[in-house]
Amino acid sequence: MAEATNAEPRENARKVREGLVTSNAMDKTAVVTVSTRKPHPRYRKTMARTTRLYVHDEENTLNVGDRVKVGETRPLSKLKRWRILEILERAK
Repeated sequence: MAEATNAEPRENARKVREGLVTSNAMDKTAVVTVSTRKPHPRYRKTMARTTRLYVHDEENTLNVGDRVKVGETRPLSKLKRWRILEILERAK
């Protein structure tokens, strides 16, 4: 087996997404909706796709409508795999 000779740590490969909080009804969990735009495979028309991410919110600080940046993490529960990195904008 070849040993790693590079002493520098690997670049962080965890995903980072930006989205809108759509639900905070659960305890220590919020649902963040992330929208992406992709062209249709055949017709090339741009389609909007949304993904719902379950995010860990330890202090229950998020409110519906907040814009947040979330980062991928180890599985925290059956569906939760994301943590809050920062709150970009509070709901008005």
